[in-house]
Amino acid sequence: MQEANNINTNQLNEASIKTTEPAASPAPAAIPVDAPVASESVPQSSKFCSECGAKISAKAEVCPKCGVRLATTAGSEHNKTTAALLALFLGGLGLHKFYLGRIGMGLIYLVFCWTLVPALISLVEGIQFLSMSESEFAIKYR
Repeated sequence: MQEANNINTNQLNEASIKTTEPAASPAPAAIPVDAPVASESVPQSSKFCSECGAKISAKAEVCPKCGVRLATTAGSEHNKTTAALLALFLGGLGLHKFYLGRIGMGLIYLVFCWTLVPALISLVEGIQFLSMSESEFAIKYR
């Protein structure tokens, strides 16, 4: 009789365990991987690739989907227009090189400024800065 009580008690325990399990909630609707995501819903720890538009980590330097190197915005940012204006008007003294953090080249321009060669080179560099896209400038000088 004791065995029958043990069996009935075990059955009751199993039944109570089954009834206390939470009910399965319906599965959330699947979101397509390539679906566009509003920028407001993107967490701060992610960004979008400038080439393919894929959602990637904010710290990523290369897009894992398309392999394009992304422009980094960390550190000091240099303005393309400011660099171009410095090269065009004060480039003979090498001020655009100092502005871009190229101290050694800035000193060379400063030492040879009396020859006017740095002024001619900086004129060409100023035109190059203006014809360069923002992303090209960011990759090269930031």
